[in-house]
Amino acid sequence: MATLKEQLEIIKRGCDELLVEAELVAKLKTGQPLRVKAGFDPTAPDLHLGHTVLINKLKQLQDLGHHIVFLIGDFTGMIGDPSGKNATRPPLSRSEVERNAETYKTQVFRVLAANKTEVVYNSAWMDKLTPADLIRLAATYTVARMLERDDFGKRYRSNQPIAIHEFLYPLMQGYDSVALKADLELGGTDQKFNLLMGREVQKHYGQPPQCILTMPLLEGLDGVNKMSKSLGNYVGITESPQEIFGKLMSVPDELMWRYIELLSFEPLATIAQWKKDVTTGRNPRDIKVGFAQEIVARFHDKAAAAKALADFEARFRQGGIPDDIPAVTVRAGAGGIAIANLLKDAGLMASTSEALRMIAQGGVKLDGEKISDKALKLGKGAQVVVQVGKRKFARVTII
Repeated sequence: MATLKEQLEIIKRGCDELLVEAELVAKLKTGQPLRVKAGFDPTAPDLHLGHTVLINKLKQLQDLGHHIVFLIGDFTGMIGDPSGKNATRPPLSRSEVERNAETYKTQVFRVLAANKTEVVYNSAWMDKLTPADLIRLAATYTVARMLERDDFGKRYRSNQPIAIHEFLYPLMQGYDSVALKADLELGGTDQKFNLLMGREVQKHYGQPPQCILTMPLLEGLDGVNKMSKSLGNYVGITESPQEIFGKLMSVPDELMWRYIELLSFEPLATIAQWKKDVTTGRNPRDIKVGFAQEIVARFHDKAAAAKALADFEARFRQGGIPDDIPAVTVRAGAGGIAIANLLKDAGLMASTSEALRMIAQGGVKLDGEKISDKALKLGKGAQVVVQVGKRKFARVTII
């Protein structure tokens, strides 16, 4: 059984903020397992490594003996979380949300223990709320307080429309905490307003307020934007071992440490030693290989991780790519460079339209991995070996 100090160290590892630590200490001192809540709106069918920053933390709390409640926001998902948005999100249908929710259930158990995780849907209580219940819930907060939220405030000041139902989203997320009697809620840094709302709504309903733990948002492979399928800068946890391994090996060295700190289960002392080793001459590539194997093993198995490494080495150390390929530097904007522009600027294709056709035909590889995502972007600092067809190669550095 971990001591109070050890629990706090594990809980706070990699976190952005813990509110309120003194309250959490008091809850832990009771010796009762905490009811730990994390909500996921199933707005897309697959999870990626960005989602697992939270899921990893749930795993750590689960290993400490706390009760994990994995909340699937099938009701709130139809509203659409306005966090960080500069426009009203289009609502999803119930059938779309339900299809996505089923994939979440299977994918999350690649990290969490299924027999120790309570999976709930917030439609179970939201569908039962009457109009009078919703009015009472809405009465717990003022419009002025809602406009203190950064994204709402910006939209209001710039005369961008804010739909009434968007004000309901944080209130309903807060009501989820009431329904679940949450002691601790986890979320990304962009969720802080919603998480704090949970505390306020619980107080209104006579419950002890939950503590909140915010986790950083993981940058995507471009090193600039938050990891997102829509931006093509993601690593999906259902992707093949070779895809996961190859994508992680393409992460720039300076971004590698961020990924390791937020995604690896290695002890902090081990990671600190790795950093020290790199400063004294160890090749960071060796550490990246070990990290990529850890992630592949987590979402597949150790045998798949070993094979992914062997396949990678076969391509890059056994003649899969010529030794004398040209080195090219291309410039990227603040949001990175689109793959079609990279191919054109590197001199591998005559035009972006030709580059897009070649991608569609399966004729483009990055670091030996065939790519099919025409929206893929790469960020500054990335170094990749690009292959077009059988004979065109370039070692590209993005600045």
